[in-house]
Amino acid sequence: MLKITAMELGIYFVNCYLIREEASKTCVCIDPGGNADKVLKFLAENDLTLEAILLTHGHFDHVGAVRELAEKTGCKVYLHAADLTLPEKLTAGPLYCTDHYDDGDVLHMAGLTIRVMHTPGHTAGSVCLIVDDTIFSGDTLFCGSCGRTDLPGGDPEAILKSLARLKALDGDYKVLPGHNRATTLAVEREYNPFMKKV
Repeated sequence: MLKITAMELGIYFVNCYLIREEASKTCVCIDPGGNADKVLKFLAENDLTLEAILLTHGHFDHVGAVRELAEKTGCKVYLHAADLTLPEKLTAGPLYCTDHYDDGDVLHMAGLTIRVMHTPGHTAGSVCLIVDDTIFSGDTLFCGSCGRTDLPGGDPEAILKSLARLKALDGDYKVLPGHNRATTLAVEREYNPFMKKV
């Protein structure tokens, strides 16, 4: 059973998710936006080992704690390679990663099966991560909205194509975005004005 711990990190209140299979003593961190100490404290208090950091994209507000967490835990860091071309003003310095993933990749970590969907638009390398009935959507899909596309690497046509792919998924999913509140794919299909365009 998927166990999720959510915490808002950094000055931009990024939703960071620590996920694992309930019985697992290893976990995965999605988008540690800042405050590595808070994540490390949670790991220590729950006797957990951080197996990997999975980044939905490379913007600075989502990657702030990556290097410190990686140095202190020795975990791997996954990022779509397309985001390595982002200008450093958007990443707050060179992006750090140890591994790359791409559309259709399947990761087996922390007792979970994690599917990678490449969803460019907010950035060229944006991804959504699908675990069981949950989509970790980063800044691709929000409750009632989608990620901005006016920054370098953004593409309004690409994000509509990415939203169309999400819309076409069979069934319903919980959607846990990179900012603000959770939603469901069924709600977004019906009410999200950007999904109505596709």
